[in-house]
Amino acid sequence: MTDSLVLLLLCSQLGLEADSAKALTLREWNPIARKLQAASLRPANLLQFSESDLTHLDISPEHLTRILDLISRVDDLSHELARLARLGIYPLTRADPDYPQRYRQRLKDSAPPVLFYAGEKTLLGQPGIAVVGSRHLDEAGQQCARFVGNACGISGQVLYSGGAKGVDTISMESALEARGTAVGVLADSLEKATRNRENALKRGDLCLVTPYSPNAGFSVGAAMGRNRLIYCLADYAIVVASDAETGGTWAGATETLKNG
Repeated sequence: MTDSLVLLLLCSQLGLEADSAKALTLREWNPIARKLQAASLRPANLLQFSESDLTHLDISPEHLTRILDLISRVDDLSHELARLARLGIYPLTRADPDYPQRYRQRLKDSAPPVLFYAGEKTLLGQPGIAVVGSRHLDEAGQQCARFVGNACGISGQVLYSGGAKGVDTISMESALEARGTAVGVLADSLEKATRNRENALKRGDLCLVTPYSPNAGFSVGAAMGRNRLIYCLADYAIVVASDAETGGTWAGATETLKNG
C-alpha cells in the first residue's frame, strides 16, 4: 500500500543518515494526519504534493521542509527494507489492515505509526496474558515466572512480554518449552533478537515486534515507552516481581491501571 510506504518514509529512521532530516515523531505526525483527513486526503497524496500544496494544508514551514526531504528517500528506504526482509523482519504500519486491532482500539492516536516484526504476526492481539517484572529475581520469583510461562503454554494463551532479562525471558522460554506461543515487544535490538530466536520464529511459535528501528540500541526512555504496548495486546497481566514505588515495572503497571 502506498499509504504504508508514506508512513515508513515519514515516521521511521530507515535509510536515514545521521545528518539527515529526522523522522516525524508520533506527536508531530498525528496533527498532519488529521489535516489530511479533514481535507479528504490520504498519506499517499503527499507523494504527489508540491511545496505549495503542503502550504495550503497549513503545515508549518519546519515540517514542510522535513516532509519533502523525507518522502524523497524512496530508493534508500527500499534498499533497507530489502535488507531487513532477508533477515526475516518486516514493517507494519497504521495504514495496513493487519495492524494490531487492539492498538487501534486501546491506544487510538497514541498507537505507533510504524512497527517492525519478525515471526508469526497473527499472534499479535490473540488471547493471552502479559507477564512482566524485574530483571533481578530471587529463586521464588524465578519459579513463579516459570510457572506462569508454563501455564500459558499449556492452556494455549499467548504469553506477552518485553523480551528483557529476568521475568520476561524466563516466562517466555517456559511458554515455548511447553509448546505454547509468545510475543516479545522489544525496546531495542530486534535484529539481534531475531538471530537469537531463529528456531522459534521459523516454527511460528513466536513473534518479536518493536515500535523502534530494528537496529536501535537500548535506552530507558524506549523501554518505558514500549511498556503500554505489552499490556495493550493482552487480556490480563501478571507482575511477577517489582521494586516498590520505583523502576520501570512499577511505572508501567501503575500507568496501565490508571488508564483502565
